[in-house]
Amino acid sequence: MLAMAIASYPYNRIVFLIEITAAGLCALGVTVSGVLYRTNAVTTLRAAARVLAAEDQEVLEKFALPVAVAAPAGDVVWVNEAFAESLGKGGPCLGEGISRYIYPKTFRQVMEARGTAVAYGGREYTVYGAKARHGYILYFVDDTYFKAVNKEYRDKRPVVCIASFDNREEMARDDAGGEESRITAEVEAVLRSWAMKEMAGFMRRVSSGRYLIITDDAHIEGAKLKRFPVLDSVREVKNSRNTMSATVSIGVGRGASGVAESERWARQAIDMALGRGGDQVAVMQGGDTYEFFGGLSKGVEKRDKVRTRVIAATLSDHVKQSDRVFIMGHTNSDLDAVGAAAGMWAVIYKGLEKPAHIVINRGTTLAGSLVEMIEGSYPEEGVFIGPQEALQTMTERSLLIVVDTHAVNYVENREVLESAKRVVVIDHHRMMVTHIKNALIFYHEPYASSASEMVTELVQYIKSSAIDRADAQALLAGIMLDTKNFVLKTGVRTFEASAYLRRRGADTVSVKKLFSNTLDSYKRKAQLVSGAEIYKGCAIATSSWEFDDLRVASAQAADELLGIQGVKASFVLYKVGGDVSISARSLGDVNVQLILEEFGGGGHFTMAGAQIKNVSMGEARRRLIRALEDKLEETTVN
Repeated sequence: MLAMAIASYPYNRIVFLIEITAAGLCALGVTVSGVLYRTNAVTTLRAAARVLAAEDQEVLEKFALPVAVAAPAGDVVWVNEAFAESLGKGGPCLGEGISRYIYPKTFRQVMEARGTAVAYGGREYTVYGAKARHGYILYFVDDTYFKAVNKEYRDKRPVVCIASFDNREEMARDDAGGEESRITAEVEAVLRSWAMKEMAGFMRRVSSGRYLIITDDAHIEGAKLKRFPVLDSVREVKNSRNTMSATVSIGVGRGASGVAESERWARQAIDMALGRGGDQVAVMQGGDTYEFFGGLSKGVEKRDKVRTRVIAATLSDHVKQSDRVFIMGHTNSDLDAVGAAAGMWAVIYKGLEKPAHIVINRGTTLAGSLVEMIEGSYPEEGVFIGPQEALQTMTERSLLIVVDTHAVNYVENREVLESAKRVVVIDHHRMMVTHIKNALIFYHEPYASSASEMVTELVQYIKSSAIDRADAQALLAGIMLDTKNFVLKTGVRTFEASAYLRRRGADTVSVKKLFSNTLDSYKRKAQLVSGAEIYKGCAIATSSWEFDDLRVASAQAADELLGIQGVKASFVLYKVGGDVSISARSLGDVNVQLILEEFGGGGHFTMAGAQIKNVSMGEARRRLIRALEDKLEETTVN
């Protein structure tokens, strides 16, 4: 740079001044940095000498463990013989950055932790750091052998798996007698081959349609990386008419202290997998930590009602033993939650003649028209009460019935739930990890269209005559809401329940009026639909404004977006205070529940919701797109 400045002097004095100034500044910077580096190195070396002298430098030099002294900037200024031989490989170590030997860990992580695992040169070390007056001392403990033994112990630890043939009865229901044996034998062959050849374990049938598989942790980890292809292999087994595929659910108890605990975790995991609709693997790793794989098949409707009859009888007994019954839905209660609650209230209050009340937050309910209709039909009974009134009148003998949700975080009032000593749960959403535990009755049917359908079946076995016109219309409204007017998730039992409600006096015109919107709400819904964008076959709409019917309009907009050609799923994002809520829908091509579980939400295969706390609309949209990039392919039904 100095030569260039001298060369340009005869031609252009301004360029000469600029270049000579730049050259001078660079020379000054190099000089200052050199002085600072030498000063730092000398200071650190002296400090290291003082530190090492205090601990007898000659002994530390011969110390069996590799030791390095680093300056505050991270430069290695001293190493002992063990370090030079093992990590330095006989080459120069001084002046190197210490991060070279502890990557990908940082200097700060090593100093803050009580032992940090690192790998270098094909060996495993645990690094311990200590701060000296003018630098840092790092001790490298070579524990390659012990880590290899520990890894082998973890990999060979036995893991118990429980597999369940989800739809064995449904596949062979209308076929010849030998068809069930053929299907069962083929599914067993697939499971046995997977257990013995791919998982290096063994399998035993423990009951009709349920199997015990023993393998080890290393093979479970390998199956996780492949996302349990056994699910796809089982789906290739079809019935004689080729109209239905076999599905299995597998519960895995991983990381337990022993085989007995692993088996207990596997049982909890298989219950969770079946509660989420089946055709999936649930891996439990202690506590309430689950991982889920699969879940792309829709739940198969169970045609028999034996379980419903047993639940109805048990529920009647619990109601008769109670002094008062409270019925509660989920937050922002909709027509299904209020309709199911109204059906339970009618059969308990009028059929079993027990005091009963529906706990509701009038300020946040989305079923205001239904609440008004029920109160108009029963003006003297005090059907609806607030959470505080419920807390004041609740006793040890009171019974709380939770409908249309099973998650602790989504009940209408958490305090009411925690105060109740006796709880019954009636829900149809796919199982969530945060489900209500220790319930007297946990009536959970993920294949049902709605909670109102489940309640309709129950009341027929408890006291059918207790349901009159208003109650029937409330239940029918709930069914119509969750099935989108009998389009989604509608089975034979859905129509049977609706036919019963029609016989009890439900008027479809009156029910339709419960779904009517205001003109402003309709306009807002149209704006949401018109502003939607398509991303990988998914319609995404956002609303930055807030209004009274925002939740209803957003849910309806999500339904409307499914009518656009090429749209497999729809997501509507809207602001609620400082949070962003997401309403998701699909026609069965995409499991939106699995996508929104990334945000702590849940729901059904075709209908789900979630709420992201303390986030802007733009950030929520970006997080949704990232979730679609990561999850869309594996949640899409081929």
